[in-house]
Amino acid sequence: MKKIFTFIGLISAAASVNAQIVINEVYGGGGNSGAPFTHDFVELINKGNTTVTLTGASLQYASATGTFNSYQALPNITLSPGQTYLIQEFSNGNVGSALPTPDFAPTTNTAFSNGQVYQTALNIAGSNGKIVLANNLSQVSSPTDTNVIDFVGFGTGNAFEGTAAAPAPSNTNSISRTNGVDTNNNSTDFTTGTPTPKNSTSGTLAVSDVAKTNGNFVRNSFVKNNEITFGADAKDVKVYTMSGQLVKTASVKENEPVSVAELAKGNYIVTGTVNNKPVSQKILKD
Repeated sequence: MKKIFTFIGLISAAASVNAQIVINEVYGGGGNSGAPFTHDFVELINKGNTTVTLTGASLQYASATGTFNSYQALPNITLSPGQTYLIQEFSNGNVGSALPTPDFAPTTNTAFSNGQVYQTALNIAGSNGKIVLANNLSQVSSPTDTNVIDFVGFGTGNAFEGTAAAPAPSNTNSISRTNGVDTNNNSTDFTTGTPTPKNSTSGTLAVSDVAKTNGNFVRNSFVKNNEITFGADAKDVKVYTMSGQLVKTASVKENEPVSVAELAKGNYIVTGTVNNKPVSQKILKD
């Protein structure tokens, strides 16, 4: 899939093709029966290694077999490596909690120079559909269109990246990237699970606040046996790469280990909440 972005301070498309702002999570059950959140949402993430700015882009949505006739013009978006961007979409009712403060929460429709009105709050189906991140406002018709940055078909969606659509979400589950991977194959890149909306301030502790470490958090900062052992009950444990990519989540009890056998050797940042306080710690996996 061709990925086109504009780097900060650069204009050349050739210089920007290595950047990767992609769709990281999609949830369409907002406000429905059993929903954990009142609104649908789409979460973007910068999977590259360089800060990038996305300008003039749009999200476009279609039903499982329909055409992309729901548009959302996005503001200019600048994301650091691993940084997420939360877009609040349509609400189907009052069931559930409010999302974390969204980075973009449009409430009105906007008319563009061609006279077309672009829907700004996408009403995403709970189970089946297609959504695309495009680098302009031109209507997308297929995953191979030149303006497609990232394309996700889910459930019974009749268009998708790769060999098959992503699994179907529900009122209670979203689809999100499996270990943050983007191989341009929706069926393997996405899995269903509890929605975890993250705005652009999420995960900043893991990257910029490593000095504030609780000594009772991670017992073995040098990990030799593929397990991290925790010295206290810790909620919302997250393991990030040094570039800010989320690669593991858990909640643990004191002296309980978490396997990181699937992670490559190297440095990581572990964050969590201990006694209702955020903590973080750098580890080295051997």
